[in-house]
Amino acid sequence: MPNILFAAAPDQWDDYAPHLRRALDQAGLKTARVGPDIPAADVDYIVYSPNSPVQDFSRFPRLKAVLSLWAGVETIVDNATLKVPLTRMADAGLREGMVEWVTGHVLRHHLGLDTYITDQSGTWRPDAPPLARHRTVAVLGLGELGAACARMLAALNFNVTGWSRSPKSLPEFACHHGAEGLDTCLASAEIAVLLLPDTPETENTLNTRTLALMPRGAVIVNPGRGTLIDDDALLAALDAGQIGHATLDVFRTEPLPKDHPYWAHPRVTVTPHIASETRPDTASELIAENIARAEADEPLRHVVDRNLGY
Repeated sequence: MPNILFAAAPDQWDDYAPHLRRALDQAGLKTARVGPDIPAADVDYIVYSPNSPVQDFSRFPRLKAVLSLWAGVETIVDNATLKVPLTRMADAGLREGMVEWVTGHVLRHHLGLDTYITDQSGTWRPDAPPLARHRTVAVLGLGELGAACARMLAALNFNVTGWSRSPKSLPEFACHHGAEGLDTCLASAEIAVLLLPDTPETENTLNTRTLALMPRGAVIVNPGRGTLIDDDALLAALDAGQIGHATLDVFRTEPLPKDHPYWAHPRVTVTPHIASETRPDTASELIAENIARAEADEPLRHVVDRNLGY
């Protein structure tokens, strides 16, 4: 049976230990050795988070795969010492949490709930919102999380369009790709949800030029990566009224500095990177499944393409 090193933040092992052991047992790996203290020479798999002290993978001569606990792998994908397959986290809990957060905030902006929550002045304003089928929502990024969010929004009858760097074909909504496709997608996007990976190609996807393509007063919802937005361009677009509101969960620097203009801007909602998180129970199930697949010489799920960076 394999030896599995748990290499993450020191306080995470206590949370993961019972779930990981249970999941390994259920996957037929009952006698697998797992924990944070496996000698390097004996390690077959590493359950990993990039904030782990482990950075040199050449120390593990038997290593077969590294299974990341994070959905984002931008801080590990270019590690020259990593010569084995790397998988990213795409467990059911992470997906469900993201779908719930995105759906909640899209509905919030679609229905104009802020107006009624923040203004109880006694002014009677019976302005009904349009139906969802009359509201176009663009989802930028059609990976595991983006596709799940787009499907849910389409199920709620929003007019959903999707965009990805490379071609995707999803039957529930129209898909666009490439530079021209991005412009087309943004041109009709009354609400844009950003769920792209953090790569050199996706940095500043929303910038002065692309923000200007959107319908005036459009809304940005970003639970993806802070680098997807040119912050100065977004602030200028908000001040000019080109963008009506931005709900932001991720930032270039986290925690977001207290003096950052986003905090005080009346058209910005800051949430502290809570859109979704890896949950020990569902994450452990995916990790155990992947190790069992590897031991059976079956393909791993959610393998990172090192050339694309995700």
